[in-house]
Amino acid sequence: LDEATSALDAESEHQVQLALAEVMAGRTTVIIAHRLATIRHVDKIAVMEGGRLVATGSHSELLEENPLYARLASLQFRDDAVSEVPLRA
Repeated sequence: LDEATSALDAESEHQVQLALAEVMAGRTTVIIAHRLATIRHVDKIAVMEGGRLVATGSHSELLEENPLYARLASLQFRDDAVSEVPLRA
């Protein structure tokens, strides 16, 4: 199944994420995501590869310590930055 925010524009996705953050505050929540923007600000991220747990940590820790996570983040956040650049007519 796809993520609930995958078909939303950036502004709508941001609003959904703010609402989710409010609902999740003070609760233990498990989020399964392939879009790293969805989990970028959580306390702990678990990185899976080939059905196995290969790393855990915060976004910043994983960027420094896990090559797989760092590569995925580089690709996804680069693509997000490019896709949000307004086109001129």
